[in-house]
Amino acid sequence: MGINESLVVAAPLSPPSTVERVTGTPSSLSAGAAAAASLLSACGGGGGGSSSPVPDAVASAPPAPVPAAVTEVTAARFLAQASMGATREQIARVIALGYEGWLDEQFNAAPSTTRWEALIADGYSADTNRNGQAGFDNCAWRKLIASPDTLRQRVTLALSEILVVGIDGLTGNWRQFTGAAYLDLLEANAFGNYRTLLGAVSLSTAMGEFLTYRGSAKANPKTGALPDENYARELMQLFTIGLVQLNLDGTPKLAQGRPQDTYGLDDITGLARVFTGWDYDLGTSGTATPDYKRRPMIQAGTRHETGTKTFLGQTIAAGGGGMADLDAALDIIFAHPNMAPFVGRQLIQRLVTSNPSPAYVARVAAVFNNDGSGAKGNLRAVVKAILLDSEARTASIAAGAGKQREPMLRFVAWARAFNATSPTNAWAIGNTSDGASRLGQSPLRSPSVFNFFRPGYVPPNSEIAAAGLVAPEFQLTNESSTVGYINFMQTVVSRGIGDVKADYTALLALADDAGALLNELNTVLAAGQLSSATLNLLKPALAGMATGSDAARQNRVYAALTLVLAAPEFIILH
Repeated sequence: MGINESLVVAAPLSPPSTVERVTGTPSSLSAGAAAAASLLSACGGGGGGSSSPVPDAVASAPPAPVPAAVTEVTAARFLAQASMGATREQIARVIALGYEGWLDEQFNAAPSTTRWEALIADGYSADTNRNGQAGFDNCAWRKLIASPDTLRQRVTLALSEILVVGIDGLTGNWRQFTGAAYLDLLEANAFGNYRTLLGAVSLSTAMGEFLTYRGSAKANPKTGALPDENYARELMQLFTIGLVQLNLDGTPKLAQGRPQDTYGLDDITGLARVFTGWDYDLGTSGTATPDYKRRPMIQAGTRHETGTKTFLGQTIAAGGGGMADLDAALDIIFAHPNMAPFVGRQLIQRLVTSNPSPAYVARVAAVFNNDGSGAKGNLRAVVKAILLDSEARTASIAAGAGKQREPMLRFVAWARAFNATSPTNAWAIGNTSDGASRLGQSPLRSPSVFNFFRPGYVPPNSEIAAAGLVAPEFQLTNESSTVGYINFMQTVVSRGIGDVKADYTALLALADDAGALLNELNTVLAAGQLSSATLNLLKPALAGMATGSDAARQNRVYAALTLVLAAPEFIILH
């Protein structure tokens, strides 16, 4: 699992420079992207595509006990899954409390200042900002990097990549506030009930704009106009039950050897009738202030379809009114047997592994269906089940283990690990969506409702495909994005971004000893995943650099960080 031949750096390390910027041709850089793909393949095989259901006895069996001892490395690995990034303080906290104790502390932590409140405090409600996005990136990054409720932020990020809204697809005024309100909504429900969350999302102005059903009206026989079908389609396809019927373990149900569709066009048409008549609640101030963007949408009764709505084999009776129809529709969808495995598997993918075993999915789905007190959809219980499962807590290079850390998580892992701060509280990191020069990903900036990457994405002509695996985050990975990420992080590490800079005091104390410096980064950043071969590759490069002065020590720290952040063994978490 070493990366001797695949680490992407362009030149030897020599004082006073750290790592030369990567400027090679695509052919010379493809090894780096290929090595990461190869590493994931080596760290995991097995079938995300199996169609054989797990027997009931296996599906209901509890996971194997998790070893009681928590070490610095296992705590760091846990935090790589459960937080926005490990810190020395959080590692110590996990060791002191244990995994479950740390989760309970985080579940009970007070929410931090909302993004909406931050926008108001920074003056973005001034009328000059009504037609733009100014301030959104600032408040989004501040939360990811600085909020103490790190588990809540991680789950919020995961939900934003399942219940997708992209800020560039929003319409109307005050888009920064629309996006902030949506992320705040997800955060407020991150440890709540998924059915409650679906109701809040369905009434949010952000989703109403993004999937274009705000203002949708009942069918007009004279003009032939029909209700907008966007949300009805994506609500079923992406947010709740998916395209094919599933067993509890997430494998497809088969009829005569073939998967069975979950719904058809008639179901979309029937459900679309529910999402008519919804529009802004403008209150008394209209659009002069952004307040209407965080109020739930309300009914314009004359535009709502009052007739029957038939979908998924059930019918909502005529005359129930807009809110009653919405509740009835969401209850029908929520009761569908696909809900638990479909949503549960995606949450596992976002937090732990791209290719969870069917048994892992079944255990999590069982908790989704019943949290132990009879409640369905309890996200707190589901998150705990995902993170405490034996497949999550046992580091493995066996078939099916591992996932690529998405670019935002790599960046925030650096920022959290070394206490990056913004002295002016501006958090002026900006939009990092450009893959050639930045991260290729930025909060709430998915280019479509299908997220930055699809949960079933398979890199073509790869070892991952040959092994029958999926690798969602690899949809963002190519020669250009590999180079762009390394160059971006090299600059961020040494100079910061905007006024956001890290505190390397603890690392500078270790900088004269290349081995000690790398060991610290291996623990805090890489969760102990850098192999002996990799460490033996990096040590001489650092040891050959000048030392003995503050400037030399800084260069060593910058070089070591850049090399570790570029290493496939950091980028792939297993």
